[in-house]
Amino acid sequence: MGCGNLLRGDDGVGPVLVRHLWERGVPAGARLVDGGTAGMDVAFQMRGAERVVIVDASATGADPGTIYRVPADELADLPPLEGLHTHSFRWDHAIAFARWALADACPSDITVFLIEAAGVELGADLSAPAQAAMEQVIDLVERDYLGPLRPDVGDDISVSFTDDGYVRLDAALAASRFPSDAVAAMVREDDLWLIPLRGPRSGGLLLKQRNPAGDRSLLVREVLADRPVTGVHQAFWDDAQHALRIPLGSDR
Repeated sequence: MGCGNLLRGDDGVGPVLVRHLWERGVPAGARLVDGGTAGMDVAFQMRGAERVVIVDASATGADPGTIYRVPADELADLPPLEGLHTHSFRWDHAIAFARWALADACPSDITVFLIEAAGVELGADLSAPAQAAMEQVIDLVERDYLGPLRPDVGDDISVSFTDDGYVRLDAALAASRFPSDAVAAMVREDDLWLIPLRGPRSGGLLLKQRNPAGDRSLLVREVLADRPVTGVHQAFWDDAQHALRIPLGSDR
């Protein structure tokens, strides 16, 4: 859940982060919520979840872009709800309200990431420090929460090339390595490289859905310069280059 006001500079870092995660692709079992400034809605969105991550801006006086990670066991002493107005809800009020309103349906595993704001002026964009901190939090959320939900394809990877110039990826490979469906494709040293991009706004090519099972296809005829490549080819994931590499010299 990303909390904050999109119209007020760094106060919108939570909702902006949620939008970036959405472009990256959401694995089965996870849900993204733009909590905005509606604290009560945030509380009810927690109902029945096993784990909750909340991202919000902070104003503690620390250096802009400072990241605080507040684990569940440090959320015991939260502010009282008496006399609280609905428009003054913060992330801590939302958690306290959720515990009161949801009772046993409120998750116990809640982690909060706070990003120190540089400014919250009306109409401003995210500041450079908040933007950099947001990228770090995105990487943490992907590593600790979303990544483990993505399918594991192992080391035995294969793709198929069609006579009409498409390369086809099965659903597990696409979901694990190309969740945003945005791809850069190029030929280097007799390998076709497929490099995942953040999302469609990053440019590149789109992996099109072939069937309800989630298999994907990508038109690479122009990238291959009409090189005749057909059949099933072994591939491998290059961790150093963060790319799927497909040797073009052999097939089976």
